[in-house]
Amino acid sequence: MISDFKGKTAVLTGAGSGFGLECARIAAQRGMNVVLVDIQPDALAAAEAEIKALGVKTLARRVDVSKAPEMDQLARQVQETFGAPHFVFNNAGVAVGGLVWENTVKDWEWVLGVNLWGVVHGVRGFTPMMLEAAKADPAYQGHIVNTASMAGLLTPPNMGVYNVSKHAVVALTETLYQDLKLVTDQISASVLCPYFVATGISHSERNRPGDMPAAEMTASQRISQAQTDKAVSSGKVTAAEVAYKVFDAIAHDQFYVFSHPRALGNVKSRTDAIVAIHNPPDPFAERPEIGVGLRAALRGQAA
Repeated sequence: MISDFKGKTAVLTGAGSGFGLECARIAAQRGMNVVLVDIQPDALAAAEAEIKALGVKTLARRVDVSKAPEMDQLARQVQETFGAPHFVFNNAGVAVGGLVWENTVKDWEWVLGVNLWGVVHGVRGFTPMMLEAAKADPAYQGHIVNTASMAGLLTPPNMGVYNVSKHAVVALTETLYQDLKLVTDQISASVLCPYFVATGISHSERNRPGDMPAAEMTASQRISQAQTDKAVSSGKVTAAEVAYKVFDAIAHDQFYVFSHPRALGNVKSRTDAIVAIHNPPDPFAERPEIGVGLRAALRGQAA
């Protein structure tokens, strides 16, 4: 929970686009020092120029969030430049789709490396210094926000690697929230669970490292890519709207942050099935035409 943002410090990964950039804009508008972290040099440079132009202290660093040494160095640089941050947004994310047995080891390593280990490194690197700052200053307020997904609360088919990574982020962040409540009243946590919002994640392969090459796409992966592109491009909720929800959550110590609360009906169906010890429900019950089309495409029939 942060009641006053002016003069505080925000660290944002995935800051070159999407939720990260939109949150950086809000942070700057509210007078925060802004640390921009991204792996894409051109997007990072553009973000740095834009945020600097808003008149706030800005630090931009190209970092592969999956690499512990790079994240450890980032944490040191932030502390040396601004002291302990107040808002940490572990937001960088990538995605692959396809039937879960078709994904390569490199697919798993890349997605878990960024989506899960990136969050782990952010939590591990910044939480201790935030706790030290809280111990030294009773007025210090801090908040950590980790970006998961509705795929962290659901298990839609044909995107298993992504689901696994985001379920882990939800579990990690729920535990972080509980752990923080054990030791301090000055720092809290939230998890962001967006649905389909227009960001760059549907084409995150542009930042895939050379040592983790993608194999030739399977039929299921091509279908997943096409469906994701369609869903993201037709989304009516913007990344900017979601970013404002993030800041509202920080101000009010709200843990779960949703871009599409209406999608929680699917979450309830899943949790009801678990409690009732039923098999997993049809994830397309509310949009049956999607399931029909997907099954037909995967079975080689005309949709």
